[in-house]
Amino acid sequence: MDVHSNNLPIAIVAALLTAMAGCSSEDSGDSGDLGQGVVVLPTAGMPGPATPPPMEPTMPGTDDANTGMGMEPAMDPGTDPGMDPGMDPGMDPGMDPGMDPGADVPIDITFPGELGEWCTGQPDDFSFFVTSMDAIWALSASAPGDMSGGFGGDFGGLAGADAICQTIGQATGHGSKTWRAFLSVTDDGTGNPAHAIERIGEGPWFDANGRQVATGISGLLADRPDGDPQSTQDLPDECGIPISALGDAHDVPTGSDKMGRLNSTDPSSTCNDWTSTDATLGQSTGDGGGGFPGGLGLGTVMCGHSFPRDLGGNFPSGFGGANWMSDHGLRGCTKGANLIQNGAGMGTCIGCSGGYGALYCFAAD
Repeated sequence: MDVHSNNLPIAIVAALLTAMAGCSSEDSGDSGDLGQGVVVLPTAGMPGPATPPPMEPTMPGTDDANTGMGMEPAMDPGTDPGMDPGMDPGMDPGMDPGMDPGADVPIDITFPGELGEWCTGQPDDFSFFVTSMDAIWALSASAPGDMSGGFGGDFGGLAGADAICQTIGQATGHGSKTWRAFLSVTDDGTGNPAHAIERIGEGPWFDANGRQVATGISGLLADRPDGDPQSTQDLPDECGIPISALGDAHDVPTGSDKMGRLNSTDPSSTCNDWTSTDATLGQSTGDGGGGFPGGLGLGTVMCGHSFPRDLGGNFPSGFGGANWMSDHGLRGCTKGANLIQNGAGMGTCIGCSGGYGALYCFAAD
């Protein structure tokens, strides 16, 4: 507005000049923000912006006419409507509130040796491994390089075998999972057999490299599991290393048939349910299976192959030994290992035909 215009009434010009003078004296501290030549009209008596009444915070779903937002007042906006309001949102609803969801599963069995620092960094879905020879030798307090070491057929029973798996799982940083050994027994402690396939959960399972081993139980019932062939053709240990890296080390005791169930009700066929290293157990004068030429006198303690016998192309067609859980009988239950390919091997040790008494371990949850 041009306050110098001759067309304005004198009264209005006077009022404007008075307002300008008043603002210069009262608001001199702010004059620098206004800029020269700007007229600031008085605001006294002018209505300001309406201030809404304070609103009670509510949640959708309430019928309170004062809120109009439909929210239940008692509920935390970040809470799942199906969750107990007093429960930690990060907690499994089926978990004991007193239990740390990331806590290691307790292990009640001790071993002659211990693992110390171990390989870590496996993915969150890590749920299967073959126990490494290093782990078996460490837990059994066997000297490195001693081919007469290991547990033999005495894992401390089914509970001890599970504890071996749990201990190794814990050493890798995955001790909050429930690890189970893939073993069958003639007596589970109640007079009934236990079948390996029924002990390991429903899957799917993944190895230490993040590769799928099997989609579920049905995926385990073929010669090789139905997962990623990069894993299933040469099953790896807890550190992700394929077992073939050791040599002819693929015999893994299971005591099971090709359906993952107890192979024989004779306790000697499971080294007395995995409690004995007796040299007289599990022996046979006939062919222990596996299709060895001429029947090489293997025993009755069944093993599977962590990798097929013909992986390196050293066997003719028909002698592939592909089944991962039930291929042939072992030579016996005593302690010991053999990593050299020499057919059925010699002696009565659990690893004498090409192994070291390893275990398959599955996360059952």
